[in-house]
Amino acid sequence: MNELLTTIAQLSGLVFVVGSMLAMGLSLTVAQIMQPLKNRRLVMLALVANFVIVPALAYGITAVIPVTEGARIALILLSTAAGAPFLPKLAQAAKGDMAFAVGLMVLLMVVTVVYLPIVLPLLLTGIEVNPWDIASSLIITMLIPLGIGLFIKVRYAETAAHLQPTFAQASNTSLMLMMGILLLLNVRNILATIGTGVLIAGVIFIIASFVIGYLLGGPGKDTKAVLGLGTGQRNIAAAIVVAAQNFSDPDVLITIIVIAILALFILMPLGGELGKRKMAEETAV
Repeated sequence: MNELLTTIAQLSGLVFVVGSMLAMGLSLTVAQIMQPLKNRRLVMLALVANFVIVPALAYGITAVIPVTEGARIALILLSTAAGAPFLPKLAQAAKGDMAFAVGLMVLLMVVTVVYLPIVLPLLLTGIEVNPWDIASSLIITMLIPLGIGLFIKVRYAETAAHLQPTFAQASNTSLMLMMGILLLLNVRNILATIGTGVLIAGVIFIIASFVIGYLLGGPGKDTKAVLGLGTGQRNIAAAIVVAAQNFSDPDVLITIIVIAILALFILMPLGGELGKRKMAEETAV
């Protein structure tokens, strides 16, 4: 039964990622995605937040909060993996700048593919990371669907407008299914982490990463919300690929899954609250 549920969760995750990327591509243009990235200061702050401050944060947390060696490795690994496919969905809930969300996601994802294989072996001894193993899965599940959507948007605008709601709905449905199954399958793993420091470390890591991104997100609330959510949500797919190839300690993968679930249940409501506040402010005006 667990194998069936795991397969369904994996398929749901795939549908969510591919559907989200297609929906984003069908609703935006390359120019819209690139426009926010022309703000060099904002791009530099995003890179510093995700690839300098967050890894330092992970080191600080594991130095203060006692966790197993596997959990320590997982936190440091997650801190070096940015560019999550979940970001556009979080930005949508927060009523943030969607073009910036997609542009930031692609930027962080591409940098992760280059950054992680270089930096992680320096942070954790005995690690060998193949960049292509990370890049290939991200390219196939994220960049290619996004590119297809963008192409359809440019060449067949009416078709894009017709298809976009369908893919958006498929993405939303698969996300809810995936979250429910992951929670069901990992209840024991989550309960097993109680008293180990993993839950506390994970919650602090997620919230502090969000705050870091939010504070560095510039003067605009649209970009602050997006960078906060984008920094708080790490690239779980890339982290799992590296963990599966390099670590036999089960605590590494369990911690990654636990933190992934925590992030979903912390950042999605947080994004929704930011969205409600923005709508309230717009209504007041």
